[in-house]
Amino acid sequence: LYVYDTFKEAGFPIKHLDNTTSNDDRKDILAWFKKTPDAILTSVGILTTGFDEPTVETIILNRATKSLTLYFQMIGRGSRKLPNKSEFSIIDLGNNALRFGLWNEPVDWQHIFKNPEYYLENLRDDAEIEKNFNYQMPEAVREIFKNSTNISFDVEEEFKIITKQNLRSKVVMDKSIDQHASMCVDNSDELYEARMLSKLLFDDIESRVKQFINCLGKTSKNYREWLIDDYKQKLSLAIGKKFRDKINF
Repeated sequence: LYVYDTFKEAGFPIKHLDNTTSNDDRKDILAWFKKTPDAILTSVGILTTGFDEPTVETIILNRATKSLTLYFQMIGRGSRKLPNKSEFSIIDLGNNALRFGLWNEPVDWQHIFKNPEYYLENLRDDAEIEKNFNYQMPEAVREIFKNSTNISFDVEEEFKIITKQNLRSKVVMDKSIDQHASMCVDNSDELYEARMLSKLLFDDIESRVKQFINCLGKTSKNYREWLIDDYKQKLSLAIGKKFRDKINF
């Protein structure tokens, strides 16, 4: 329902289906979906199987599953071919493609049927998948920071370096903050503009903090959230200091 509200507030034509929807309303909604250009339909456990609407152009998987058959069934809602439709898009928000592989990759079903325990044991969970996730800055954002020659920061490598030097682990985050502050100042003419640019780095910040936490070991969710907030506050202060130094220089 939150996804439904988000699309609706953005002005997209959208309706919702779940197990509370009556049969008559369901028929009306599906008829509306079929005849409405660019229509969007959210559902919970209703359209994953047995639903056939060949004109579907995009499937958004807003859930995770460990069932390979369900993975294929959900995506299959968009795989029907038409004379004017030779491809469709998949937006996977549940790490499913990283868990099972891409939808169009070959699957050895016989091996899975004969060795189900082996197959299940080797499925990667979300924690393992996200541990190896590396943030990539979108091209549009990279263009905004075009004056910065280097935007990458290897948290794990920096952590190894400071560990060998017997320095406190927080030095890694301090170095990261310094780099982000330089990026904001180097690509702006006003302090206000520099601080606004820092908002474009929030995804990168969260990614770096996650990597830092992985280096530390097991930590609480509250500690991670505190680290992100602390990072953003220190970044704002670092931007102010660098901007004053830039003016005085």
